[in-house]
Amino acid sequence: MAEWLAPQEWQAVLLSLKVALWAVVVSLPLGIFTAYALARWRFPGRQLLNGLVHLPLILPPVVTGYLLLTAFGRQGVVGNFLEENFGLVFAFRWTGAVLAAAVMAFPLMVRAIRLSIEAVDTKLEQAASTLGASPVFVFLTVTLPLILPGVLAGSVLAFAKAMGEFGATITFVANIPGQTQTLPSAIYAFLQVPGGESSALRLVLISIAVAMAALIASEVLARRLQERNGLAMRGAA
Repeated sequence: MAEWLAPQEWQAVLLSLKVALWAVVVSLPLGIFTAYALARWRFPGRQLLNGLVHLPLILPPVVTGYLLLTAFGRQGVVGNFLEENFGLVFAFRWTGAVLAAAVMAFPLMVRAIRLSIEAVDTKLEQAASTLGASPVFVFLTVTLPLILPGVLAGSVLAFAKAMGEFGATITFVANIPGQTQTLPSAIYAFLQVPGGESSALRLVLISIAVAMAALIASEVLARRLQERNGLAMRGAA
Protein backbone atom coordinates (compact mmCIF):
# COMPACT_ATOMS: atom_id res chain seq x y z
CA MET A 1 0.00 0.00 0.00
CA ALA A 2 2.91 2.32 0.73
CA GLU A 3 4.00 2.06 -2.94
CA TRP A 4 0.44 2.54 -4.20
CA LEU A 5 -0.02 5.73 -2.17
CA ALA A 6 1.96 8.94 -2.35
CA PRO A 7 3.64 10.06 0.90
CA GLN A 8 0.98 12.71 1.59
CA GLU A 9 -1.80 10.18 1.01
CA TRP A 10 -0.13 7.64 3.27
CA GLN A 11 0.25 10.25 6.01
CA ALA A 12 -3.46 11.06 5.80
CA VAL A 13 -4.38 7.37 6.12
CA LEU A 14 -2.15 6.79 9.15
CA LEU A 15 -3.26 10.00 10.83
CA SER A 16 -6.95 9.15 10.32
CA LEU A 17 -6.49 5.70 11.84
CA LYS A 18 -4.58 7.23 14.75
CA VAL A 19 -7.20 9.93 15.33
CA ALA A 20 -10.15 7.54 15.08
CA LEU A 21 -8.57 4.98 17.41
CA TRP A 22 -7.69 7.54 20.07
CA ALA A 23 -11.12 9.17 19.75
CA VAL A 24 -12.74 5.85 20.65
CA VAL A 25 -10.28 4.99 23.41
CA VAL A 26 -10.54 8.31 25.25
CA SER A 27 -14.33 8.61 24.94
CA LEU A 28 -15.35 5.00 25.68
CA PRO A 29 -15.19 5.14 29.52
CA LEU A 30 -17.22 8.37 29.57
CA GLY A 31 -19.55 6.93 26.93
CA ILE A 32 -20.32 3.86 29.05
CA PHE A 33 -20.84 5.98 32.17
CA THR A 34 -23.11 8.45 30.35
CA ALA A 35 -25.12 5.68 28.71
CA TYR A 36 -25.62 3.94 32.06
CA ALA A 37 -26.66 7.19 33.74
CA LEU A 38 -29.22 7.96 31.03
CA ALA A 39 -30.54 4.40 31.00
CA ARG A 40 -30.81 3.71 34.73
CA TRP A 41 -30.68 6.88 36.79
CA ARG A 42 -33.32 9.53 37.34
CA PHE A 43 -31.89 12.90 38.33
CA PRO A 44 -32.53 16.62 37.76
CA GLY A 45 -31.14 17.70 34.42
CA ARG A 46 -31.31 14.23 32.88
CA GLN A 47 -33.09 15.48 29.78
CA LEU A 48 -30.65 18.37 29.52
CA LEU A 49 -27.74 15.91 29.61
CA ASN A 50 -29.43 13.79 26.97
CA GLY A 51 -29.85 16.87 24.78
CA LEU A 52 -26.24 17.93 25.21
CA VAL A 53 -25.00 14.45 24.35
CA HIS A 54 -26.96 14.41 21.09
CA LEU A 55 -26.37 18.06 20.21
CA PRO A 56 -23.40 17.35 17.88
CA LEU A 57 -25.74 15.26 15.71
CA ILE A 58 -28.03 18.24 15.20
CA LEU A 59 -25.63 21.16 14.99
CA PRO A 60 -23.74 21.82 11.76
CA PRO A 61 -20.26 20.30 12.20
CA VAL A 62 -18.68 23.69 11.49
CA VAL A 63 -20.55 25.14 14.47
CA THR A 64 -19.24 22.35 16.69
CA GLY A 65 -15.73 23.03 15.41
CA TYR A 66 -16.09 26.74 16.11
CA LEU A 67 -17.29 26.04 19.66
CA LEU A 68 -14.31 23.74 20.21
CA LEU A 69 -11.96 26.41 18.86
CA THR A 70 -13.53 29.00 21.17
CA ALA A 71 -13.27 26.78 24.24
CA PHE A 72 -10.11 24.76 23.58
CA GLY A 73 -8.12 27.20 21.45
CA ARG A 74 -5.05 28.78 22.96
CA GLN A 75 -7.09 31.88 23.83
CA GLY A 76 -10.03 29.87 25.11
CA VAL A 77 -10.66 29.38 28.81
CA VAL A 78 -10.16 25.61 28.79
CA GLY A 79 -7.41 25.60 26.15
CA ASN A 80 -5.40 28.30 27.90
CA PHE A 81 -5.68 26.48 31.23
CA LEU A 82 -4.59 23.14 29.78
CA GLU A 83 -1.63 24.68 27.97
CA GLU A 84 -0.36 26.66 30.94
CA ASN A 85 -0.77 23.88 33.50
CA PHE A 86 -0.23 20.69 31.50
CA GLY A 87 1.37 21.80 28.24
CA LEU A 88 -1.53 20.25 26.34
CA VAL A 89 -2.48 22.01 23.10
CA PHE A 90 -5.48 21.07 20.96
CA ALA A 91 -5.94 23.80 18.37
CA PHE A 92 -4.22 23.01 15.05
CA ARG A 93 -2.72 19.81 16.46
CA TRP A 94 -3.58 16.14 15.89
CA THR A 95 -4.81 16.02 19.48
CA GLY A 96 -7.43 18.57 18.50
CA ALA A 97 -8.50 16.29 15.66
CA VAL A 98 -8.97 13.53 18.23
CA LEU A 99 -11.08 15.84 20.39
CA ALA A 100 -13.24 16.95 17.46
CA ALA A 101 -13.74 13.39 16.23
CA ALA A 102 -14.57 12.16 19.74
CA VAL A 103 -17.17 14.89 20.25
CA MET A 104 -18.85 14.18 16.92
CA ALA A 105 -18.82 10.41 17.43
CA PHE A 106 -19.87 10.47 21.09
CA PRO A 107 -23.67 10.54 20.48
CA LEU A 108 -23.55 7.40 18.30
CA MET A 109 -21.48 5.56 20.89
CA VAL A 110 -23.74 6.54 23.79
CA ARG A 111 -26.94 5.66 21.94
CA ALA A 112 -25.75 2.16 21.01
CA ILE A 113 -24.52 1.41 24.54
CA ARG A 114 -27.65 2.88 26.14
CA LEU A 115 -29.94 0.67 24.06
CA SER A 116 -27.86 -2.33 25.09
CA ILE A 117 -28.10 -1.42 28.78
CA GLU A 118 -31.86 -0.91 28.57
CA ALA A 119 -32.20 -4.41 27.10
CA VAL A 120 -30.53 -6.05 30.13
CA ASP A 121 -32.92 -7.79 32.51
CA THR A 122 -32.61 -5.87 35.78
CA LYS A 123 -33.60 -8.99 37.72
CA LEU A 124 -30.16 -10.42 37.00
CA GLU A 125 -28.53 -7.39 38.56
CA GLN A 126 -30.92 -7.47 41.50
CA ALA A 127 -30.12 -11.13 42.11
CA ALA A 128 -26.42 -10.31 42.32
CA SER A 129 -27.15 -7.41 44.66
CA THR A 130 -29.14 -9.62 47.04
CA LEU A 131 -26.07 -11.83 47.37
CA GLY A 132 -24.17 -8.88 48.78
CA ALA A 133 -22.35 -7.66 45.69
CA SER A 134 -21.60 -3.95 45.48
CA PRO A 135 -23.08 -1.88 42.61
CA VAL A 136 -19.65 -1.59 40.98
CA PHE A 137 -19.06 -5.34 41.25
CA VAL A 138 -22.51 -6.05 39.82
CA PHE A 139 -21.82 -3.77 36.88
CA LEU A 140 -18.42 -5.30 36.16
CA THR A 141 -19.47 -8.94 36.52
CA VAL A 142 -23.10 -8.92 35.33
CA THR A 143 -24.01 -5.80 33.37
CA LEU A 144 -20.80 -5.20 31.44
CA PRO A 145 -20.49 -8.73 29.99
CA LEU A 146 -24.12 -8.57 28.84
CA ILE A 147 -23.73 -5.20 27.13
CA LEU A 148 -20.41 -5.95 25.44
CA PRO A 149 -22.06 -6.39 22.01
CA GLY A 150 -23.58 -2.93 22.41
CA VAL A 151 -20.27 -1.48 23.58
CA LEU A 152 -18.59 -3.01 20.56
CA ALA A 153 -21.26 -1.70 18.20
CA GLY A 154 -21.00 1.78 19.70
CA SER A 155 -17.22 1.72 19.44
CA VAL A 156 -17.32 0.70 15.78
CA LEU A 157 -19.90 3.38 14.98
CA ALA A 158 -17.76 5.95 16.76
CA PHE A 159 -14.64 4.76 14.94
CA ALA A 160 -16.36 5.00 11.56
CA LYS A 161 -17.73 8.45 12.38
CA ALA A 162 -14.32 9.62 13.58
CA MET A 163 -12.70 8.34 10.38
CA GLY A 164 -15.16 10.34 8.29
CA GLU A 165 -15.36 13.51 10.35
CA PHE A 166 -14.62 16.62 8.31
CA GLY A 167 -16.47 19.82 9.24
CA ALA A 168 -15.62 20.10 12.92
CA THR A 169 -12.07 18.85 12.37
CA ILE A 170 -11.11 21.24 9.60
CA THR A 171 -12.65 24.18 11.52
CA PHE A 172 -10.83 23.34 14.73
CA VAL A 173 -7.43 22.12 13.53
CA ALA A 174 -7.34 23.24 9.87
CA ASN A 175 -5.92 21.07 7.09
CA ILE A 176 -2.16 20.84 7.60
CA PRO A 177 -0.52 18.00 5.63
CA GLY A 178 1.29 15.58 7.91
CA GLN A 179 -0.11 17.18 11.05
CA THR A 180 -3.89 17.54 10.95
CA GLN A 181 -4.82 16.40 7.43
CA THR A 182 -7.08 13.37 7.85
CA LEU A 183 -8.63 11.29 5.05
CA PRO A 184 -11.68 13.53 4.47
CA SER A 185 -9.52 16.66 4.56
CA ALA A 186 -7.04 15.13 2.13
CA ILE A 187 -9.81 14.07 -0.24
CA TYR A 188 -11.21 17.60 -0.17
CA ALA A 189 -7.75 19.10 -0.76
CA PHE A 190 -7.00 16.81 -3.71
CA LEU A 191 -10.34 17.65 -5.32
CA GLN A 192 -9.42 21.34 -5.27
CA VAL A 193 -6.33 20.96 -7.44
CA PRO A 194 -6.09 19.90 -11.11
CA GLY A 195 -5.11 16.26 -11.48
CA GLY A 196 -5.93 15.39 -7.89
CA GLU A 197 -8.90 13.20 -8.75
CA SER A 198 -6.85 9.98 -8.82
CA SER A 199 -5.42 10.63 -5.36
CA ALA A 200 -8.89 11.45 -4.05
CA LEU A 201 -10.26 8.23 -5.55
CA ARG A 202 -7.57 6.12 -3.89
CA LEU A 203 -8.35 7.66 -0.52
CA VAL A 204 -12.09 7.17 -1.05
CA LEU A 205 -11.51 3.47 -1.77
CA ILE A 206 -9.40 3.14 1.37
CA SER A 207 -12.09 4.86 3.43
CA ILE A 208 -14.71 2.43 2.15
CA ALA A 209 -12.45 -0.58 2.75
CA VAL A 210 -11.63 0.44 6.34
CA ALA A 211 -15.28 1.14 7.16
CA MET A 212 -16.46 -2.18 5.71
CA ALA A 213 -13.71 -4.12 7.49
CA ALA A 214 -14.63 -2.51 10.81
CA LEU A 215 -18.34 -3.28 10.35
CA ILE A 216 -17.73 -6.90 9.38
CA ALA A 217 -15.33 -7.43 12.29
CA SER A 218 -17.82 -5.90 14.73
CA GLU A 219 -20.62 -8.15 13.45
CA VAL A 220 -18.51 -11.26 13.88
CA LEU A 221 -17.30 -10.29 17.36
CA ALA A 222 -20.78 -9.20 18.49
CA ARG A 223 -22.27 -12.51 17.35
CA ARG A 224 -19.63 -14.46 19.26
CA LEU A 225 -20.19 -12.38 22.38
CA GLN A 226 -23.94 -12.93 22.17
CA GLU A 227 -23.44 -16.67 21.77
CA ARG A 228 -21.10 -16.72 24.75
CA ASN A 229 -23.58 -14.76 26.87
CA GLY A 230 -26.36 -17.12 25.80
CA LEU A 231 -24.34 -20.14 26.85
CA ALA A 232 -23.48 -18.49 30.16
CA MET A 233 -27.13 -17.70 30.83
CA ARG A 234 -28.24 -21.26 30.07
CA GLY A 235 -25.46 -22.59 32.28
CA ALA A 236 -26.55 -20.33 35.14
CA ALA A 237 -30.15 -21.47 34.71
